[in-house]
Amino acid sequence: MPLLGAHMSIVGGFTTAIHQAAAHGCPTVQLFTKAPSQWTGKPIEQEQAFAFREAMTLHKVHLAVGHNSYLINLASPDDTLYERSLNALADEIHRANQLGLRYLVMHPGAHVGAGEQAGLNRIIRGLDTLRNRCPSRTTLLLENTAGQGTCIGHRFEHLADILAQVRDASWLGVCFDTCHAFAAGYGLSSAEEYDATMGELDRVVGLSRVQVFHINDSVKGRGSRVDRHAGLGRGQIGLEAFKLLMGDNRFADRPFVLETPKQEGDQTDMDAINLAILRDMDRQRAAG
Repeated sequence: MPLLGAHMSIVGGFTTAIHQAAAHGCPTVQLFTKAPSQWTGKPIEQEQAFAFREAMTLHKVHLAVGHNSYLINLASPDDTLYERSLNALADEIHRANQLGLRYLVMHPGAHVGAGEQAGLNRIIRGLDTLRNRCPSRTTLLLENTAGQGTCIGHRFEHLADILAQVRDASWLGVCFDTCHAFAAGYGLSSAEEYDATMGELDRVVGLSRVQVFHINDSVKGRGSRVDRHAGLGRGQIGLEAFKLLMGDNRFADRPFVLETPKQEGDQTDMDAINLAILRDMDRQRAAG
């Protein structure tokens, strides 16, 4: 069974995310290390980092994933924003190392009209710069995107180009988001579509590169290139895709992280509902 978890809040401190994960019976968790709409965050004190790692051990949360700020854009053609993004991502990497996070997820960036190749070149150069600047125990994961606006990463080839052209790809991997893939045009809703998409991902990127899955349904349809997450079975992808993922032995040891809405209607704990869906799928698979 994959390591199930969800993105959890750090309001009240980093250990809050661990306590929430434990309350939902999750062996993994994803969190921001600071407010995602800010360039900088308050430095992490040694005591905070120790308390976070201690809470993970105490509550048997075996793996923690970070997600970086939405402001960071390594594909930006604007030199000032580009340098600011480099500095912000360097800080994110440092914070992830302090907390002992195994992975840090990043969106590749948006070329803002400069063109995909120009954007890819900026990302590659930026990652090379960061590798020299930031020794890291945390693996940085490139997340596939829905392709909204000028965002890079909606084609598997974008991720493959980055991994192939950086000087050192050993510290890099991929995070696969189901909503983003579907919105970008990749099918997932039937066994035939799922097999085709995973086959393409394996051929272009390599499944061994995929270290984390974001498990989200999609409000919008296939190929919409609109990034709007929905609860499992409450969007356009449908439950079959998640049954197929849960039953795919190639990913049995990977973290599956929910980024689905926390509330829907009168339901105030959608994480519990979505996790129950995944656990029930695993029981059905084991039984039959």
